[in-house]
Amino acid sequence: MSVRKREWTNPKTGERKSAWVVDYVDGNGKRRLKTFPSGKKKEAVQFSNSTAVEIRAGVHVADRETITIEEAGKLWLKSGDAAGLERTTMDQRRQHLNLHIIPLGGAVKLTKVTAPWVRAFQDDLREKGRSSAMIKRVTVSLGSILADAQARGLVVRNAVHELSKARSGTKASDKRSKVKLRVGTDIPTNAEIKAILDAATGRYRPLLVTMIFTGIRASEARGLRWEDVDLNAKLLHVRQRADRYGAVGMPKSEAGQRAVPLPPIVINTLKEWKLACPASEMGLVFPNQAGNIEFHNNMLHRGLWVTEIAAGVSERTNKLDEDGNPIMAPKYSGFHALRHWYASWCINRKADGGLELTPKAVQTRMGHSSIQVTFDTYGHLFPAADEGAEMAAAEKALFAV
Repeated sequence: MSVRKREWTNPKTGERKSAWVVDYVDGNGKRRLKTFPSGKKKEAVQFSNSTAVEIRAGVHVADRETITIEEAGKLWLKSGDAAGLERTTMDQRRQHLNLHIIPLGGAVKLTKVTAPWVRAFQDDLREKGRSSAMIKRVTVSLGSILADAQARGLVVRNAVHELSKARSGTKASDKRSKVKLRVGTDIPTNAEIKAILDAATGRYRPLLVTMIFTGIRASEARGLRWEDVDLNAKLLHVRQRADRYGAVGMPKSEAGQRAVPLPPIVINTLKEWKLACPASEMGLVFPNQAGNIEFHNNMLHRGLWVTEIAAGVSERTNKLDEDGNPIMAPKYSGFHALRHWYASWCINRKADGGLELTPKAVQTRMGHSSIQVTFDTYGHLFPAADEGAEMAAAEKALFAV
């Protein structure tokens, strides 16, 4: 491997020109040339040194042998289809690739994707109006594209993973800046839950009662079957879920397969609902009128939102109705608010009307993949010890000596 200076004269203008050339033989015995501008000798030497290491390790990929991010993204989608990923997951992959990654970096060769390039890509996303949450998700997808390309031998390094490791020291500050879930803002208050229960009527009342007092996800409620509900044993078994397209599959994780105890209000409500529930070939507990899997939007708009507004758990909008009165909107926009409330109910002291469960028990009931997820999400809700009393006792013991 050599780094040499090449000089020549432009035959048309007679202008003298020069460039630095890295001349080497790759791992397959093929001669390669990599050219750098005349003022880039340092970059040429760095390329020579790093390439020599890659060739010895058997991982070098020449620029001509690699592909663009767009081409790698299409291979990534094929990998997802071959792996049988859920339709919703594949939809998200296509959205990230087609709406965000390809427009801003699709033509870039994989060998050009470095940690600084990824940072610049993130800055570009931000300047184009993408939110911080979207930038994070798109970056994860880009890292997944690079990982798939690595497995195919199309690129040596995964710049997204390298950047993630470099930023590992900032994770603590990231967590500090993350806003914790707040009662009355993200988590309904006990009074609001009571108002929702009082206002819930019709075919969506059993759904809301069950979701409030079991903490199951909307997808798990849509896939729930009567065979999964043991009213005698007072248990609800989460064994499957239905995505927004109606495709039935396993819960989000192995921990998602769980048994949740049922309080009397759910048992009594489901006993009554079983007599009125539409017939369903799938044996669904909460089917639509035709007996099929209910649409998520129907559950949300006709069930939760209507009930919240009727219960007064709502907020004024800037819009007016035909009579000039302000149109009200639900205070909590999604079913996850009910799941948050259930978690807080499990955590709260018995003296405050809660179940006062241990963190491990809360993790099991919520179906979290790890106890860390439980603590990261709800750790601040667990009752703290009476530190004032403990310090007073310690002080008394100290001065009693």
